Amino acid sequence: MKMQKFFLSWLLVGFFFTSRAQDSIPATGISGVYEVVVGTNQASAAIQYFGEFGFQVVDSARLTAVQAASLYQVPVAARVYRLQNGKIDSHGLLRIIEWERLLGPGVGYAVPETVGQRLSVMLTKDIIRLTDIYQLLRTKQEKWLPTVPVFDDPLRINSGTETGFYKRPVGVRENAVYGEFFNHVFFQRYGYTIPGYGTIDPATPLQTSEFTHHDFCIKVDSMRQLMYLQTAFGLKAERLPVVDGDNNKGPKATFLMPDGYSHYYQGFVSPNNICGKLKFFMAVRGDKPDASARQRLGEPGITMHTFYTPRLQLIHELVKRHGLQPTTITTNEFGELSFVVRGPEGATWQLIDKKRTNHQPVTILSTQFTKD
Repeated sequence: MKMQKFFLSWLLVGFFFTSRAQDSIPATGISGVYEVVVGTNQASAAIQYFGEFGFQVVDSARLTAVQAASLYQVPVAARVYRLQNGKIDSHGLLRIIEWERLLGPGVGYAVPETVGQRLSVMLTKDIIRLTDIYQLLRTKQEKWLPTVPVFDDPLRINSGTETGFYKRPVGVRENAVYGEFFNHVFFQRYGYTIPGYGTIDPATPLQTSEFTHHDFCIKVDSMRQLMYLQTAFGLKAERLPVVDGDNNKGPKATFLMPDGYSHYYQGFVSPNNICGKLKFFMAVRGDKPDASARQRLGEPGITMHTFYTPRLQLIHELVKRHGLQPTTITTNEFGELSFVVRGPEGATWQLIDKKRTNHQPVTILSTQFTKD
């Protein structure tokens, strides 16, 4: 009965997302996710690691314990690095915060879809090579769990068509790699491309792009708790909330779903960038461990995501109207006006005042077919 009530609530909220609120999304000018923020106590190792994926330091700063307490409610000094992949500065960046002292162990190496878990997604040209690398690390007793890459057709491009050797199937091969301080999802396209959704710099050692989208494993009482992303931040609900799971081979393989398992899914995307999308997952059947208490700034792993906007004050007022408690607007470690707010689903966001970027984001999603 409880699950039936939750499902009804989900459907009602889905109606709100896709009919009423879509017509009244505030014009906040919000970006797609600008940065993934990762906590660590070993910044040099993290910078070297992400350098293999094409990320290079473009800025750095220091935070005293007093400044960190004021900005992030973490009374610990830190060194902060902003990293960018190639020339893409409009979305998909990385911020590494090296805390002098960690507040705890973070979510850590955990079962897929553990509550509080975060995953960041990259396009790659060679998913098999990446999987082989992490499989080798696993044999050396390092804490990496790569799932088996699986081919899927999430856009239903092949639906109703007859494919074979000469009319080859179009789709993606994807997998996840779960780690102690970072969780990856990789995908490789076959037969098509989407301009603006993943750009691979040829000089990147592992032939990977900026972060294209971001997964959040959550547990909420009602999907109404996600409405602020639309009505305060100005993001668009991707579609009606759906229940999917082991019937879809992509999610089944990526999240290691047992037979009979399923989850709720809801996506959000900026009206100003097709990239930097948010994807929320919540278990329906099959309980998962809850590590949400360790999903916070000051602990290792992915602990925050950022957006930028030319209308920072508007979003600040809107989140307060939704009953959330943002910090005051002040300059962050990079001298940018910003504030931090934590959503009821456990996600932490920093909103940054920024008028423009060098890279022009794509706002209309289009599929271009290739001959591979």
